Amino acid sequence: MTAPLPAPGLIVAAPSSGAGKTTVATALMAGFARRGLRVAPAKVGPDYIDPRFHEAAAGRTSVNLDGWAMRPDLLDGLVAARGSQADLVVVEGVMGLFDGAPAAGAVDDGSTAALARRTGWPVLLVVDAARQAGSVAALVHGFRCFDPAVPVAGVLLNRIGGDRHAGLLRRALDPLGLPVVGAIPRDAAVDRPSRHLGLVQAGEDPALGDWLDRLAALADAHVDLDAVRALARPAGPATGGTGSLPPLGARIAVARDDAFGFLYPHLLDGWRAAGSDLSFFSPLADQAPDPAADAVFLPGGYPELHAGRLAAAERFRHGLQAAAGRDAWIYGECGGFMALGEALVDADGGSHRMAGLLPLTTRFDARRLHLGYRLVTTRADTPFGPAGTRLRGHEFHYSSIGREGAADRPFTAEDALGNGVGETGLRRGRILGSYMHLIDRDRTRMPENGTEREN
Repeated sequence: MTAPLPAPGLIVAAPSSGAGKTTVATALMAGFARRGLRVAPAKVGPDYIDPRFHEAAAGRTSVNLDGWAMRPDLLDGLVAARGSQADLVVVEGVMGLFDGAPAAGAVDDGSTAALARRTGWPVLLVVDAARQAGSVAALVHGFRCFDPAVPVAGVLLNRIGGDRHAGLLRRALDPLGLPVVGAIPRDAAVDRPSRHLGLVQAGEDPALGDWLDRLAALADAHVDLDAVRALARPAGPATGGTGSLPPLGARIAVARDDAFGFLYPHLLDGWRAAGSDLSFFSPLADQAPDPAADAVFLPGGYPELHAGRLAAAERFRHGLQAAAGRDAWIYGECGGFMALGEALVDADGGSHRMAGLLPLTTRFDARRLHLGYRLVTTRADTPFGPAGTRLRGHEFHYSSIGREGAADRPFTAEDALGNGVGETGLRRGRILGSYMHLIDRDRTRMPENGTEREN
């Protein structure tokens, strides 16, 4: 019996950040879903916030596709899975189309263009045309011709001023021969509130359904959805797995709420596929991790916005301490790392008690951006592998370490250019954490025989 063909897909990209990619991509997902299509959403790069809007619009899990941090097998496996049991794949790009890391990582530089080259998915270029007329043609021509291997297949004009403006733009673009599949007017009602790490999370908005309805209506009224769908093409042949980091344990309790919402679906799916049983709990609701768990995962998020509630969450704190007492692995990354410390200083300078499992005070009252890909090496055995295991991840936070006490440093880290950024994180026994969000293992060339293996 012939296997079904993978669903066609396309990538929603833009010349730069701020052009409206998230709004447009989510509007397309909502519009197609309301037509009854099974839309498989995805996001290029390390992003926790935009995929949750995709999921609300499409009703299906959105995954991250990261050429810098993911091994080829993982990246290709996730791409192949997007095209199965779906009618259309819609991928939101990252930053500008050709923006990526300054050096290649596991597969490529992590840019949207690199994913388009690897998969063959056509690019729908979203242009913020609010302050443009004829110059739009030069912009689109440049992006179309810069790399012929990146298939820019159509244009969607965003934030136009009205029908006359749209007409000027379309006439300027006519000689290029690229289809202009829509012109979306400026509409302040579709703008999303934001904070220091990006948009306010989808789960925090009680009016999210109304916003999605408005987006779907905009797409239906101002975008030729049939023309957009006609641009899509199946990804090139790809095989691979969906595994990622080894699981922390056989029974893993995972914190999940508005303070700890930065979770990669591929990571949880990989742990399940490896045979681990996952349970979820909410520290903000003062829930303790499953007492039968042999591992606890505190992912990143916004503990700095909920420090008072976390400080008052006695059952949560006692549950973590009980897990430490029975020698469970407890791992926190970024926001979870902050919660494992002794105190968190909020934006107003108020100090809030945290779990007290690591000798750490973090501060949010003197904000400074820490951002970039990281390649880390473990300095001792961890659940992720023996000492010397190399892992790829990402760092993105505004808080800083105010005080660190005596503890082991679990990782050494390099940036995307291979420059050392020192020892990082803290560890006491089976309690460890750092500001890094881990994404996948690294492929390492073994010096003794010159062959490659996966850590």
